[in-house]
This record gives sequence, structure tokens and C-alpha cells, in this order.
Amino acid sequence: MRSSDHDDDGVRTAVRQSLSVAVATGLYGISFGALAVAAGLDVAQTMALSLLMFSGGSQFAFIGVLGAGGSGGAAVATAGLLGARNALYGIQMAPLLGAHGWRRPLAAHVTIDESTAVGTAGRTPGAVRAGFWWTGVGVFVLWNAFTLAGALLGEALGDPRTYGLDAAAPAAFLALVWPRLVGATARATALAAVVVALALTPVVPAGIPVLAAAVVAIVIGWTRPDAALATPVGAPERTEP
Repeated sequence: MRSSDHDDDGVRTAVRQSLSVAVATGLYGISFGALAVAAGLDVAQTMALSLLMFSGGSQFAFIGVLGAGGSGGAAVATAGLLGARNALYGIQMAPLLGAHGWRRPLAAHVTIDESTAVGTAGRTPGAVRAGFWWTGVGVFVLWNAFTLAGALLGEALGDPRTYGLDAAAPAAFLALVWPRLVGATARATALAAVVVALALTPVVPAGIPVLAAAVVAIVIGWTRPDAALATPVGAPERTEP
């Protein structure tokens, strides 16, 4: 088989995987939209988070802190710490993508767990680029579309306490994170973060336990990079391109 044929097959495979991951991840946007409104945000604020922050784990953490009565500063700090892992992904992807001009900031914005996982699984340069871009842009479009649908639904429901939605953000965050806890190190990191959060909850203001747990996870992630690079559900295992 010619190398060009092999590259074409790799690109097609990457595109199929990208679309699958984009749909699976985008659907979580419904939960985020509804829970963000339940936490006190309006539709415009909810959409601003999805459009500008665009990091599911960070967004759920943000509304989780607000929903627990934490301050805006604590919510922003927690979301920022959780989003710091994207800097690691950016360092990994930059030489593989070779993005220049307007593509560079766009690539930075869609550098997330899913686009990194599918991109780095590519066996050829073309497959790497196709996997990254199709996943990143696909998740961005569907995540924001479903966020809007969820926010409008949440607004129509009214008082979230009537339906128990005021306590649902942690459950949604767990559903998003749990499939990524692959390997003993990742599970141990999550357990350590949970222990810290539970220990601090009775003695510090709302929002601080989540922030402290995020610090624990970030410190372990920086010292053990293998713990920070988990493969999302539906994405292929990473291989060297």
C-alpha cells in the first residue's frame, strides 16, 4: 500500500472517531446548560462560559462552587486550576499540528482532553491533524448547541430545588470525570482530592474545599504527567504518530 493511501485511511478513521467523540461529549452540554441556570446564571452567562471557557470539567467545577454558595473568585480559581492541564496538552500538540497565523489561537482554544486524545492517536501526520481539528471543532459546536438547549430547558423548569437540580452539579461533574480515571495513579489522585475536600468542608467557606482539591490534583498532575493525560470515552488509545 502506498504511503498516501495509508495516510488517507488514517484520516478517514480519525474523522469517524472524532465525530463519535464529539457527539458523546457534546451531549453533556445539556446537563451543563440546565445546571448552570440552576446555579443562578442566566442563559447569556451560561453560553459565555461554554463559548469562552470551553472546558467541561472546569465549567462543571465553576457552577458547582457557585451552587454550593462559594464566591465568584473561588469559582474562577477552581476552574482555572482544573483548566491548567490544557497547557500540558498544548505543549504536546504544538509540534504535531504546526499551526500558524489565525489557526494558532483557534488550536489553543480547542485543545481539550478529547481533541488531544484523538489527535495523538493518529499514526500519520495527516491523521493527527484530522483527529485534532475534527474533534476540537466538533465538540465545540455540539457542546455549545446542547448547552443552549439545556439552558433554555433549565430556565423553563423554574426553581431548581423543585426537581433536585440544585444538588445535581456534583453528580454531573462525576459522570464527566469518572470515565477518565484510567489507571491506579488517576484513581489515587481523585481519591486524594476527595479526601481533602471532605476534610475541609466543615471548617472553611463554601468553594474553598473544591479549590483545595483542585490544587491537589494539579500538583500530582505536574509531578506525574502520565496521570494528567487520560483518554476520554470513545477515543482511541494514544500511539506515537
